[in-house]
Amino acid sequence: MVPNLITLLALCAGLTAIRLAAEGTFEWAVYAIVSAAVLDGVDGRVARLLKGTSRFGAELDSLADFVNFGVAPGVTLYFWGLHEAKAAGWIAAMVFAIAAGLRLARFNVAIDDPNRPPWSANFFVGMPAPAGAITVLLPVYVHFLGMPALAFLVPVTLVYTLAIALLMVSRLPVYSGKKVGKRVPPDLVLPVFIGVVVFFALLIAYPWAVLTIGTGVYLVCLPFGWLSHRGYMRREPKPQGQSADPDDKPAEPDGGVPQQPSGPAAVVPFERGGERPTRR
Repeated sequence: MVPNLITLLALCAGLTAIRLAAEGTFEWAVYAIVSAAVLDGVDGRVARLLKGTSRFGAELDSLADFVNFGVAPGVTLYFWGLHEAKAAGWIAAMVFAIAAGLRLARFNVAIDDPNRPPWSANFFVGMPAPAGAITVLLPVYVHFLGMPALAFLVPVTLVYTLAIALLMVSRLPVYSGKKVGKRVPPDLVLPVFIGVVVFFALLIAYPWAVLTIGTGVYLVCLPFGWLSHRGYMRREPKPQGQSADPDDKPAEPDGGVPQQPSGPAAVVPFERGGERPTRR
């Protein structure tokens, strides 16, 4: 019950962000989207803590995420600056929203895969929708930091929006951070609390600087997630007879020319019964 209420609060924040963007109050629209992202990170942890996970809650969370992190950021970007690109700007906003929906659908399908290795829970496949929503709004953060409205800002925003949409639907392994904070050593509880309080204090006092720096750090760290995933893949035990490295192939005799199998079981392809046709 409690996790579903948190999800509904996040949905209200996303819907409110759409209304605020349509009214031109983009600062509060961004605040609403960030609030929805914070609530989205809380509801899952509360559900696991209370052991209140359910199929209904998962479907509700997925629907709320599509609105909060697909529709709301796309609409906000369109009303903020992409509308100057006319049809191309609207297409970019739609592509981002559709990419978020596809990303969520793929996540819902992959979570039921019984063949996933245990370590795969440490990674998302593609940039997650909440991170995509926060990241795609980087041009808005930079604008509110005082950057002048240059002529090339709209084209750059359009290309950047499509790039983030591509990252969401890509197969790029992204560190999930789901296990962060599950078990905090007793001697680190106080420093962690202080760190969280300081972060939110800075976010409230200097929102655009914190969001800009955080987005830049997140984008720079994406390759490290790929490298970590590659390390897990190399340590993963392979079935007998399968090479650990996909680039390693068994050597073939006679200078790489494959040989036909010998013996009675050898059958020449495309010849009936394995017999060579005789000349008449």
